[in-house]
Amino acid sequence: MFPAHPPRELKARRPPITTALFDLFKIGPGPSSSHTIGPMKAGNDFLDQCAQLDDAALDGAASLHVTLLGSLSATGRGHGTDSAVLAGLLGHRPETCPPNVLPELARVPELRHLVTVRGRTLPAGLQDIEFGPVTYDGPFSNTLIIALRDAAGKEIYSREYYSVGGGFLQWKGWTAPDRGRPAYPYGTMRELHAQLDRTGLALHELLLENETAITGMGRPAIFERLESVMDAMYDSVRRGLRAGGKLPGTLGVWRKAAGLLEQAQRLPFAADRFLGRLNAYAFAVSEENAAGGVIVTAPTCGSAGVMPALLYAMRADMNIGERALREGLLASAAVGMLAKHNAGIAGAEVGCQGEIGVASAMGAAMLAHARGYSPTVVEHAAEVALEHHLGLTCDPVGGYVQIPCIERNAVGAVKAYNAMLLASCEVEQQHMVSLDAAISAMGEIGRDMNAKFKETSEGGLAVSIVEC
Repeated sequence: MFPAHPPRELKARRPPITTALFDLFKIGPGPSSSHTIGPMKAGNDFLDQCAQLDDAALDGAASLHVTLLGSLSATGRGHGTDSAVLAGLLGHRPETCPPNVLPELARVPELRHLVTVRGRTLPAGLQDIEFGPVTYDGPFSNTLIIALRDAAGKEIYSREYYSVGGGFLQWKGWTAPDRGRPAYPYGTMRELHAQLDRTGLALHELLLENETAITGMGRPAIFERLESVMDAMYDSVRRGLRAGGKLPGTLGVWRKAAGLLEQAQRLPFAADRFLGRLNAYAFAVSEENAAGGVIVTAPTCGSAGVMPALLYAMRADMNIGERALREGLLASAAVGMLAKHNAGIAGAEVGCQGEIGVASAMGAAMLAHARGYSPTVVEHAAEVALEHHLGLTCDPVGGYVQIPCIERNAVGAVKAYNAMLLASCEVEQQHMVSLDAAISAMGEIGRDMNAKFKETSEGGLAVSIVEC
């Protein structure tokens, strides 16, 4: 049964969730899903749109121009947004983009490249990308406009894109794609509990049934893609633990994961050693993300260290079996989808509470479900983790996803573990706050949060530290 406590209800009933698993878990290059993966997809989509123009329009085309607006302009340099858009225009897609592409494009900024559109070539480079106004009257903070121009600079065709967080992309005039209706529709945690009670399905089974109904994928295909996601998470931990040196950018941040792991093994108490290793795993992935390496959005690039750290620890340190790991990952997706559906997951929209906070909630749910706890305990674990990230600002120093982002991933992973412990040790009926209430609060706080605390690097820690 769902909790008897009175929840803080969402103000308006929303349609059911139709987000697919692999919309949420995307494999791609860091350091930011909204600033890197989304803009790369925009560049690639614009290339596809141009290929559908008539010959007269293409014959007159001479150049491409990109304008970054809002948060993409404010922190796009530190996040590599210009390189990401250019990579998309050059035909790269996030899921297959080699990890060295973005650093190579940034290494020689004056280099001109050739974009091919239906047999015609157009010059394009980083100098064609304009960092426009940070204050922009648009529906989303992360906005970019890509235009095809003639020799006189007159616009032939353009499209306005919105990178709405987690690598999700929309555009002006966008409508949600037609998909199958979920087998067991829900839009809130309360509704999800009701479906579980009505059907008797386990949480992960309900997620699988909905995935098949929404996407048409069978279970073997779903499991194969889940394995790819999990393997990418494990690989990002291993790569980060092997790497050393300084991260890209002007901050001079050193990679710490390998050193943290080495020191953790020397700690005198078993509990300290475990938490030390968990910190190292989270640092490893976050440092890979900061370096532009391949990670998995969970739910975003900036929070990509939390879930893999927990998953790696569950496998390597807690000896949880592969089936339970997979089922836990499915349970975590339900939390991420609820947060995205009812509030947001982009730092530019709701602050870091939507990135690290949601990742921590997802991780707590994954731990609880994989260890066999009830859906009520899974919800409580996710709620505790999210509640204690409410109000967290997104204020990256220098616009880089490094300070405070890397440490925040480690703290978020530890909070997730503690949230699971709290939820599993308390009397279920005495829990006072629902996950729906915490998500609703996150949305309200995000709407009221000053823009300078939402991935613009214009407030908070970003202006409290002198960049040397």
